[in-house]
Amino acid sequence: MTFVDRTYRSFIATERFVPFRVSWKETDLYIKARANLSEKAETAVHFHRGQIEAYIRKKPLFKTSLEPLESDRDAAPIIQDMLQAAQSAGVGPMAAVAGAIAEYVGRELLPLSPEVIIENGGDIFRVLETPVVVGLFAGDSPYTNRLGVRILAEHTPCGVCTSSGTVGPSLSFGKADAACVWAASTALADAAATAIGNLVKQPEDIDYALEKGKEITGIMGVIIVAQNRIGIWGPMELVKLGSEE
Repeated sequence: MTFVDRTYRSFIATERFVPFRVSWKETDLYIKARANLSEKAETAVHFHRGQIEAYIRKKPLFKTSLEPLESDRDAAPIIQDMLQAAQSAGVGPMAAVAGAIAEYVGRELLPLSPEVIIENGGDIFRVLETPVVVGLFAGDSPYTNRLGVRILAEHTPCGVCTSSGTVGPSLSFGKADAACVWAASTALADAAATAIGNLVKQPEDIDYALEKGKEITGIMGVIIVAQNRIGIWGPMELVKLGSEE
């Protein structure tokens, strides 16, 4: 199973936004804002991806390392955030790339839209004025299409990012159907989701992975799904999809 059709994007439940999509190279953003800001978003994608690609040309290890790298005060802000997220989570910096791009593009749209939701391969940055429910996608798990996470406006800006060892093309050394992390930094949420997901080889590993997740400074909540088991830490409010929002 892959994310080619991106059917999970329909799980971002709101009626007040204009949806649009921006794609360039490997980046494929599904965006909800108060207006169609696709031109602005495309410009932002090109700029921030360009900064990452230029840094990789300068320091190729940034792309391939599976371990944290040293900070670089001379790097662009998006690179610094990815390096910091990787250090906090104990993974390579590219584990934070999807979340970082979602957040940096989203912040450029905020002057034109008071609310923004940007999804990039299962990693979501959002700024809200009223709550929304984001559906939990966990492949063949029985929880897919049945549970969502309520995001309150006062908890934004924030990122909720998901890593999976059974769904999609992203690199994972675990077998979790979904390791979902909530943090103020979307880059950190992305890197931490990878780190936590790597720890889940079987459903019995959920408790251990949750405990290790608590040790990552800056994350606010974790949901892990493996087959028919689910584990939760933090103030993440689960909602039965189809119920009153």
